[in-house]
Amino acid sequence: MQTNSNHTDTNYNLELFFEISADLLCIAGFDGYFKKVNPALINLLGYSEVELFDKPISEFIHPDDRELTASYREQILNGTPLLHFENRYVSKSGEAIWVSWTSIPVVELKLVYAVAKNITHSKKLADYRNLQLSKLTKKNFDLKKLTYSTSHDLRSPLGNLISILSILDLSKISDEETRTLFGLLKTSAEKMRTMLEKQIDTFKYSEDIAGEIEPINIAESLSSVIQSIQSIIKSSNTTIETHLEGFDTILFNRTYLESIILNLITNSIKYARPGISPHILIETKLADQVQQIIFSDNGVGFDMDKAKGKIFGFNQTFHNNEDSEGIGLYLVYNHIRAMGGTIEVASEVNEGTSFTITLHRH
Repeated sequence: MQTNSNHTDTNYNLELFFEISADLLCIAGFDGYFKKVNPALINLLGYSEVELFDKPISEFIHPDDRELTASYREQILNGTPLLHFENRYVSKSGEAIWVSWTSIPVVELKLVYAVAKNITHSKKLADYRNLQLSKLTKKNFDLKKLTYSTSHDLRSPLGNLISILSILDLSKISDEETRTLFGLLKTSAEKMRTMLEKQIDTFKYSEDIAGEIEPINIAESLSSVIQSIQSIIKSSNTTIETHLEGFDTILFNRTYLESIILNLITNSIKYARPGISPHILIETKLADQVQQIIFSDNGVGFDMDKAKGKIFGFNQTFHNNEDSEGIGLYLVYNHIRAMGGTIEVASEVNEGTSFTITLHRH
């Protein structure tokens, strides 16, 4: 039997491995003192080897992290490895340095073999990102508040203007051009009021609904929504078919779910093909243990290439219906995203539309 001489009879210099490693390597005793440290650790902390050996390790740890570190040290003394533990050390120059440790105890030797990485840079990046996110969140909140307040405050003077225009007797205006201008002014004011109301409703929907999550029976929510729009369903001769064999209960926000169901059903009715009764199929499926709810219809559909990137945008419409406002799918998308889910759409002109909601389990 042949043996590989490259792996036998060779005296590997493990000390060299210890010395040249860019990671921080050390051996510590159960007594809380360093027993051996590599150059990378010495260079990072700025202390000499003698200084590191002379004091308990706890004295090099950031004061705010000593209590937490001590609690985990108890696990190590009991023989439990410590993986990816993060704490701060203080260098000789006073700089706080974040390190991530993997520490393996050898109880019979009363020693701990540990390797660590300097993660200060990534921590600073995370702090900077969180700071910027906090600033952005505040600015976004302030902007929403200003927009809502402005929209709300404009309703009264705009309402007064519409009232004045309504009581004007245009037949008494002899100049035809002036009469036309007053008519255009009234039309514009009415359109502006509609836009303001639509914007205010959107803010109410997105800001006022609580984000509570609870187990919800899908069939019950469907029944509740269908009952609330029964007259629309009946007058449009719509049939709704359900197959909830995949699963019948989800963890979700009840108000969000019923809003999603309402908007997708009414969208299918609104965009039915002329002369063809709307048929809506609602089904649940488990795909690789991921929950999916699928809404399909036989409506007019739309050109996916033209609508690409705009389907769930605010105030986006793809048909010429007078009652198309471009809010329904915007709300659906944001409700699903708020619950940690995703939604995909497939559609063809005159072939219907299918929405697939994928839910990530909580």
